[in-house]
Amino acid sequence: MTSADILNACGLDAAALDRIDGTLTVHSPCDGSCLARLREHTTEDAQRLIAQAHEAFLQWRQTPAPLRGELVRLLGEVLRERRTALGALVTLEAGKIKSEGTGEVQEMIDICDFATGLSRQLHGLTIASERPGHRMMETWHPLGVCGVITAFNFPVAVWAWNAALALVCGDSVVWKPSEKTPLTALAVMRAFDEAAARFERSHPGLAPQGLCSLLLGGAPLGEMLSQSPQVALVSATGSVAMGRKVAVAVAQRLGRSLLELGGNNAMVVTPSADLELALRAIVFSAVGTAGQRCTTLRRLIVHRSVADRLHERLAQVYAHLAIGDPREEGKLVGPLIDARAYEAMQNALRAAREQGGAVTGGERVPVGAAQAASASWYVKPALVRMPRQSEVMHAETFAPILYLVEYDGIEEAIDLNNAVPQGLSSAIFSNDVREAELFMSALGSDCGLANVNIGTSGAEIGGAFGGEKETGGGRESGSDAWKNYMRRATNTINYSGALPLAQGVRFDIG
Repeated sequence: MTSADILNACGLDAAALDRIDGTLTVHSPCDGSCLARLREHTTEDAQRLIAQAHEAFLQWRQTPAPLRGELVRLLGEVLRERRTALGALVTLEAGKIKSEGTGEVQEMIDICDFATGLSRQLHGLTIASERPGHRMMETWHPLGVCGVITAFNFPVAVWAWNAALALVCGDSVVWKPSEKTPLTALAVMRAFDEAAARFERSHPGLAPQGLCSLLLGGAPLGEMLSQSPQVALVSATGSVAMGRKVAVAVAQRLGRSLLELGGNNAMVVTPSADLELALRAIVFSAVGTAGQRCTTLRRLIVHRSVADRLHERLAQVYAHLAIGDPREEGKLVGPLIDARAYEAMQNALRAAREQGGAVTGGERVPVGAAQAASASWYVKPALVRMPRQSEVMHAETFAPILYLVEYDGIEEAIDLNNAVPQGLSSAIFSNDVREAELFMSALGSDCGLANVNIGTSGAEIGGAFGGEKETGGGRESGSDAWKNYMRRATNTINYSGALPLAQGVRFDIG
């Protein structure tokens, strides 16, 4: 399929995406080709769409939650129909290999299924009252407009994590995608429009205009979402620097934020580990999405007794990784998103060498014809043997760099895991139940995700996703993450004829 074929299959008009007045130029990281020139929204557009979303919320919150779930079910239905085409667009615009592109769309479908069931399970608690003839309970109500800011590396799934839950919870959604991946966002909006049209045919008038809207452009639009008092929740995925700005702006107006920021993820490999099993998990976690996942494995903490053997096996596998155009079958490592990502990788490797690291890989790989090769940024994933966990390992570099350090005791390994500012994902490979349990305990990993005998990457939607420290503390997707998108009320009902006060207080007025 050509780029135009993919865009058209996703419900977009490829010809109309090349605007003379377009100020946002979209390039494919696969070959550097220009995919579109789009008109960016202005801050005035943002104000209008936020106001429209607020009006939509006032109506949508009155729709029963199971009916709201029906709209999300229909969205999942449309996504199933467009899974292949939308997956191909993810590959084209974000550079993911084909299975990861379609896998990301499957993740959207999965969260729609989850949210549809959840629409009948938005439950509170009944709480025992100390007063006779009284009942206490908690109820959950729609929150308001949910602003969603997403990053290029998961251009559609993270929106779905937020939007599917927000919609069944009774909220409206305003989405600002990365300016590097606006076409996938436009395609998702076409899918939502089709779902809304199907919903309208069976439930006329229930889904208001402005229920889900899109803002295309740069940082000023994210700032508008963060500053607007009409946006009840801002869910932001991206760098720590971006997250700090969002957190401050939202906190200044005492709003609510949900942050998914940096990850600097580690795996501990113990003497009892199945090294071949660990090898498979390490390679996918470290080089999948060309090292551009927030859950990418960046630090490998290996017991001294098995370090040489594991390093040798990793070097063998790295030497034969299929690097190339992700649109081709059999490729495992696609491109970095742009030249800035390549420069960041080279800067980190220079620092690693200066700090005593032995670097294998990291070089640029020419892919395609001369013009495409000069405009795209393919690299050999880098394996770096470090003498200690030094400064360069404390920073997240969004590229396929895997640092390997050794340890002697399990407590030392846990300390190394926890010694960085970020706290997203972690893993241990061990067949010693005591080590595994310690790693998951209060004395173990301080990350939001702590796995045993699987890698750091590839979380399922059923669990709450997020991390601690500079990762931001937010939780999205499964478990009870839906509570982020609602407001809680505690209710006390007096069905007696008396008015006793709590804590034994007496207040007689005669």
